[in-house]
Amino acid sequence: MPKVLVAYTTLAGHTEKMAQFISEGVRMSGCEAVMKNISKISDAADLEGYDGYIFGSPTYHRDMPNNMKTFLFLCHKVNLEGKLGGAFGSYTHSGDAPLEIMETMEYVFKMEHFDLSSFRLKEAVIDNPESIKACQDYGRTFGQKLL
Repeated sequence: MPKVLVAYTTLAGHTEKMAQFISEGVRMSGCEAVMKNISKISDAADLEGYDGYIFGSPTYHRDMPNNMKTFLFLCHKVNLEGKLGGAFGSYTHSGDAPLEIMETMEYVFKMEHFDLSSFRLKEAVIDNPESIKACQDYGRTFGQKLL
């Protein structure tokens, strides 16, 4: 069974909720989802052994938080080339962080581009049924691509 790491950072809990719903979708596809806050990942070895990677970050002042940038530098120490990658995040007004993460995965890490690219939701709508389903669909589609 393919294993997916859903690693995220959160400022107010919104991106963590998205990570939970995306992980549910990964599991619905028949893959294993391991959800971790990036603060719990301290070593490059913690990133090894996965078939796919989905990274999540809120957008703060049109950028990702510094701890996500540090996490991406840690990821660069692991050979992720050819692995499937996805990105997501919450936002209030710009939503730039998921696209920046996705571009880093594709162009710096040389990961396989996920057809749905990056995924973002406004913080105000994360708990509504359509948004929950959208997160689950993102995870499910990611998992199906791995299968």
